[in-house]
Amino acid sequence: MAKGRTIHGKVVKVAGIKTATIVVERKVMHPKYHKTVKRFKKYLIHDEKSQLDINDVVTAVQCRPISKRKSFRLGEVVSKGVK
Repeated sequence: MAKGRTIHGKVVKVAGIKTATIVVERKVMHPKYHKTVKRFKKYLIHDEKSQLDINDVVTAVQCRPISKRKSFRLGEVVSKGVK
């Protein structure tokens, strides 16, 4: 079992050789209107083999900081996106 957090998201950008950007969606209750709203956050992940494409659904695992904003590495590809 890997240490740290595990996040699930969709690849929205492949930048550089070993970096991809994923967006993680979560649903929270609005404090005033009591309606479920979506919140999004982008993470940079380290893709050692450069195997990701846009629209892939992936799992990322927290690791040591690799660069200023990149502290997650690719865990597994859950499903490949449609090109």
